[in-house]
Amino acid sequence: MKNLQKTLLGASALTLLLAAPVAAAQENEKDQVLDSILVTGQYLYTDEVNALKSPTPIIDVPQSLSIITADQIEQQGFNSIGDIIDYTPGVNTSQGEGHRDAVVFRGVRSTADFFIDGVRDDVQYYRPLYNLEQIEILRGPNALLFGRGGTGGILNRVTKKGVVGETFTGYQASVDTFGGFGAQIDQNVALNDTSALRINAMYESLDNHRDFYDGERIGINPTARFELSPATTLDLSYEYLDHERFVDRGIPTGADGRPVEAFRKIVFGDPELNRTFLEAHLLRSSLQHRFSEALKANVSLFYGDYDKRYMNFYASGYNEAATPNLVTLDGYEDSTKRQNTILSGNLVWEPATWGFEHTIILGGEYIDTSNDNDRFNAFWDTTADDNEVFDIRRPLTLRGGVGINAAGQLTTNDYSVDINDFTKAEVDVFSAYIQDEIEISDKLDVILGLRFDSFDIEVLNVIANETRSRKDEEISPRLGLVYKPQENISLYASYSETFLPRSGEQFSDINGAANQLDPDEFTNLEAGLKWDLIGGVSLTAAIFEIEQRSPQVADNDPSTLEVIESETQGFEVQVQGEVSDRWFISAGYSYLDGEIVNRTGPTGNRPRELPEHMASLWNTYRLTDRFGIGLGVTYQDESFIDNGNTAILPAYTRVDAAAFYDVSDAVRVQLNIENVTDELYFPNAHATHQASVGAPLNARLTISGRF
Repeated sequence: MKNLQKTLLGASALTLLLAAPVAAAQENEKDQVLDSILVTGQYLYTDEVNALKSPTPIIDVPQSLSIITADQIEQQGFNSIGDIIDYTPGVNTSQGEGHRDAVVFRGVRSTADFFIDGVRDDVQYYRPLYNLEQIEILRGPNALLFGRGGTGGILNRVTKKGVVGETFTGYQASVDTFGGFGAQIDQNVALNDTSALRINAMYESLDNHRDFYDGERIGINPTARFELSPATTLDLSYEYLDHERFVDRGIPTGADGRPVEAFRKIVFGDPELNRTFLEAHLLRSSLQHRFSEALKANVSLFYGDYDKRYMNFYASGYNEAATPNLVTLDGYEDSTKRQNTILSGNLVWEPATWGFEHTIILGGEYIDTSNDNDRFNAFWDTTADDNEVFDIRRPLTLRGGVGINAAGQLTTNDYSVDINDFTKAEVDVFSAYIQDEIEISDKLDVILGLRFDSFDIEVLNVIANETRSRKDEEISPRLGLVYKPQENISLYASYSETFLPRSGEQFSDINGAANQLDPDEFTNLEAGLKWDLIGGVSLTAAIFEIEQRSPQVADNDPSTLEVIESETQGFEVQVQGEVSDRWFISAGYSYLDGEIVNRTGPTGNRPRELPEHMASLWNTYRLTDRFGIGLGVTYQDESFIDNGNTAILPAYTRVDAAAFYDVSDAVRVQLNIENVTDELYFPNAHATHQASVGAPLNARLTISGRF
């Protein structure tokens, strides 16, 4: 704790350091009136978050969060969720086995805490950015408004909606130095005075620095908005996704526990069989009605049909000291078919009772999920199991599941022989929640809330012809205090809880002893500062502690349980916004500390993928009315790949740059350069011998505009 206190003192100094030049640049504007910046796509920064069931100014939210707008995504050349995470404090990326987004929220890894317009989107895939208004990253447990999961945070994508009364076309086309290219279109048509049709579409041909890597992504998202009356709006949306790409699981670590740099150009997989495929149909509808100025309601219906399959080989064993030229490969084929139906509704009431102003959110949610999952292990005819040893060379002697092993023998894999698991899960979730934001005075707000979740799962283990079921009923509280000494400054403190059922994020762990155990529980204590500086710049800072409580069967008495507790604590600071009409800045820093606790007590080991320090800085400066440049840097401290702390991801610093020229009001040409210094780095990993190799110096040229 002493180390944490020392770091927090240093971080506090950093907070002031980051704020000082902004405050100084605007010291003569102190008497100006702050205006709310609306989400119109015309600004680089917004101060409203939409994931909280009712649009809420950031300064009034008692937790740490970041918003990344469509304009910022374009300015910085972001092409994935991972790109955005690199420039967001308190979060970092995990490899996701090369086929999915995986985010580490304050030291807690997740592949399922993703949402679209506040609705759960929990299938494992790489989410596109082509149809987004903004991305909202909320940190800390979030069960009250989002239900199960959200153990370290959530990521919400806010999609573009039809714009009534306007007709326009936006476009973007890009090509990069690896050979990848893509195109996007955003067309809005005003059908009449009360309705509009908007179509966002994308095509992307993928390529990068790794051998055999390729793929393509197609997405189309028509939406319609109908203003049924001055008080009622209906939004309808259908999205089709068709994604395919090469699965790259990275390279092994050596005797020193670090990725073997000599292997940086070798792909430890099969050029033909390391593939992932996704086809998805997503239907969304949202009805909003204003009964009066004080009473509003919204109802949304979501249906998602996902068909996901991936297969891969990867390095599962490597001993640099004993056999430096040999690697053991493992592999499997996995498929998921999932249908999610989600119905949710909220009543937002703003009464004045007993001398206090209230904002009351009363809501409910019903989720019906059907999930079929199967996995087949690799099966080599030479070893009669899922592991085989190969000579390390570029490329490996493996193609289409056929290769020459280290003994010089022809070896063939068959994915249809060894089935690992085959489950059919049915999940029903019912939730009800209430939150009251009470304005005690002009300076003090109190937020109180409770959520009830009933999580009912039934899983058929097809192989064993055995059905297991479990029902969890949990109550999750939330308490927050927001004190505003000035209209543009808030100090807050909050307490929140969430839970994760033993079926896991992807409903895979119900069979066996796991279905006897209560959910893992997570609590978050957080205090922070939010300061809206004059001119559209905000500063946020937070100190927090997340505690995980996990019931386990006692070693000495299987009939009893013991609770294992682990903690992660840290500090975050972020400055973001427009310093002037020409200068946009986004800067962040986070400090994270934690220790793994097992049955015997504290282990002295840090949780995996928990860098102690992370920092990022991005500046965009318009030199003339038409020409501007951008410069950014990200730093990630050393972290451990495994909980045993034997494998290491080295620290790295990456420099990025950009330049843009507005040919006209309707045409922009932009160049984004990644890794300007051509540093060799390893941004994330999945397991000890699966460390990702970061991209070398590369560039993307983009033409975009709107007319």
